[in-house]
Amino acid sequence: MTSATAPPSHTGYEGKPLARVREQKGPRRAAKPAPPAPQPVDQEPETDADEDQEPEELAESPDVIDSAAEVLPEDGEPGEGDDGETEGESTALARVDALQVYMREVQRHPLLSPEEEHALAVRYHETGDVQAAARLVTANLRLVVKIAYEYRRAYKNMMDLIQEGNIGLMQAVKRYDPYRGVKLSSYAAWWIRAYMLRFILNNWRLVKIGTTQAQRKLFFNLSKEKAKLAAMGIEPTHAEIARRLNVDEAEVIEMDRRLSRADASLDAPVGDTEEKATTRLELLPALETSPDRLAENAELGEMLRERLEEFRKTLTGKDVAIFEKRLIADEPLTLQELGNEFGVSRERVRQLEARLTSRLREFLKQSLGDAVGVS
Repeated sequence: MTSATAPPSHTGYEGKPLARVREQKGPRRAAKPAPPAPQPVDQEPETDADEDQEPEELAESPDVIDSAAEVLPEDGEPGEGDDGETEGESTALARVDALQVYMREVQRHPLLSPEEEHALAVRYHETGDVQAAARLVTANLRLVVKIAYEYRRAYKNMMDLIQEGNIGLMQAVKRYDPYRGVKLSSYAAWWIRAYMLRFILNNWRLVKIGTTQAQRKLFFNLSKEKAKLAAMGIEPTHAEIARRLNVDEAEVIEMDRRLSRADASLDAPVGDTEEKATTRLELLPALETSPDRLAENAELGEMLRERLEEFRKTLTGKDVAIFEKRLIADEPLTLQELGNEFGVSRERVRQLEARLTSRLREFLKQSLGDAVGVS
């Protein structure tokens, strides 16, 4: 008989307690093996991964999603496996790590022996066989991943570094000379690092900072040089770093400021005022000339034209030609051309020009005064 005090939440079918039902029926496997969970007709059994299917297709395959519904059999009772666990406990959707998927793909390509590598390199060098080049590239993909891990602190996105390194590897295979007695991996490592370093330099900040050779040298060596000097007990001053790296001290100061500060938006508000926020862009000086400066320049230009016309009337002989063809001309003649026109040497023309320039300066100073700033 069934105890009347059994909680209703633990009762099985026909109101009997679940534990008593198990005792009466005995172990499931002793009486009759439990049938496996039914599989849909058009669905393959659930596996960890399909070797013939691409990782991207596997992640988006409807089989993976539909397999989550295979938790309970049709009769509604939880099915049990050999270890007593329900089948639904081992079924879950996991996030796909792109780097792990790529590593599994890279491991599918076997390595080459030195003899095979040399033979493929010679065949590509002499005939340009694309299949041989592709085999050389795929066999050295592990080298790109290894070098990318060396720069994982400088740039967090490993897939971007690996992508740039693969481009460098293809360039190395294209330019590799198998007759020089150098291994392809040793030669390709320089190309791979060069492409990775260039990518880090161009994408380390939103605003590119390594635009010259000196800036690129400081970008990669400034912090290391500071640490080296500090370890030696030497104060890492800008002058000392500039001397050791053979760059200008002003370049060291500028790069130190750039590396010590993050990028700042010009639209970011400045200050903690509760009124309308003021942005950095509003505080920058205007690039165009102000209206009062434009009016001042126009008035000064008109005064200069009038005084030059007055000075022109006081000139005679060669001074007129020198004034018109050299001092105020849009495309002035050379001293040799004026010397040929006057029939004198270029040195004589230079002396005449110097004397005329001195007279013009004195004339403008007397007419306009020192406040105008005419030199």
